[in-house]
Amino acid sequence: MAGCQTAVSNIVMSCVVFLTLEFITPLFKYTPNAILASIIISAVIGLIDYDAALLIWKIDKFDFVACMGAFFGVVFSSVEIGLLIAVSISFAKILLQVTRPRTAILGRLPRTSVYRNIQQYPEATKIPGLLITRVDSAIYFSNSNYVKERILRWLTDEEERLKEANLPRVQFLIVEMSPVTDIDTCGIHALEELHRSLQKRDVIVFEKREEEDAPVSRVTELQLYFNEKRLDRKKELDILTVWKGEHCI
Repeated sequence: MAGCQTAVSNIVMSCVVFLTLEFITPLFKYTPNAILASIIISAVIGLIDYDAALLIWKIDKFDFVACMGAFFGVVFSSVEIGLLIAVSISFAKILLQVTRPRTAILGRLPRTSVYRNIQQYPEATKIPGLLITRVDSAIYFSNSNYVKERILRWLTDEEERLKEANLPRVQFLIVEMSPVTDIDTCGIHALEELHRSLQKRDVIVFEKREEEDAPVSRVTELQLYFNEKRLDRKKELDILTVWKGEHCI
């Protein structure tokens, strides 16, 4: 098909394949299987794209596992088995993403008011006495308990770290929920349980979510709360920056 420019090439190709199968195939009847296998293997080796496999590995390890599952399933069994393995692994990936959504701890980039995932930006620093977390997906019955336990675990680990370093404990927790597109009843109950657990720890929790006219009214409420509690001005600015800004990515 190299150099073909029109659809007529498909007709020519079909005729050539038909003539080959009809008149030339009988000539291969007495060809040893080893030779036929070597012909197939030499043709298949050229189809293997090592660079594409390496790129899949760098981007998503789960996709690479599905790719290898399909490859070895086809090589050692059949095409149907290879497809079944790949589809099964893909479904497992979807279920894992639903039940364990992405969450992150945010830190502030030096000399900016921009907050980023500390795992992706090691230079981002946490604010003393303040823990900022983010949920990156909808909260349903299947993942609500995981989100709650994950946030509590982060809080426990952070308090242990601060205690070992003789630093002030966490007083405020901000849950960045702008990426949360939907939440069901179980998710609401899980957040209520989280709120009660934090009250027992004497930690104030703020949930930032995208709602029409909500940021302005909530910022006003926060400022009134800060005035009442006589909060440190620097920490007050840090919290308000997170709340009013659109830089928590």
